[in-house]
Amino acid sequence: MENKKILLVEDNENDVALTKRALKKANIQNELVVAADGVEALGYFFGKDGNGGCNTADLPVVVLLDLNLPRINGLEVLKRLHAEVKTRSVPVVVLTSSNEESDIVTSYHLGANSFIRKPVSFDDFTEAIKLLGLYWLVVNQAAPSGLN
Repeated sequence: MENKKILLVEDNENDVALTKRALKKANIQNELVVAADGVEALGYFFGKDGNGGCNTADLPVVVLLDLNLPRINGLEVLKRLHAEVKTRSVPVVVLTSSNEESDIVTSYHLGANSFIRKPVSFDDFTEAIKLLGLYWLVVNQAAPSGLN
């Protein structure tokens, strides 16, 4: 069975709960793995101190990445994911409240596949999550496992 996990990298518990509700309302039933900061996200992929981490078959189908994270920020996570052969093909959607042009430019420069500003209303957020799910989980053709 093909892996269809979503990794949400988000430190705000309210935004995590909102994302879970939006996924449920959009009828997206994929397993959601949550990392509360950049250290946890990188640990998921590479293990502690770069030793271990998930295997290629357990890579998420998409990463929803906030930029404003404690310990290691989202831009550094994005940089490290794109730098490693194992994770270079994992789609990363920056999902953040930042509207800074420099964050947008830097995110794309570091390999982000999409940059989405978090909508303020729950209905708009749910619609954004639904569209994300449809595209990244249904429409997009992911790179085959091990093809990095």
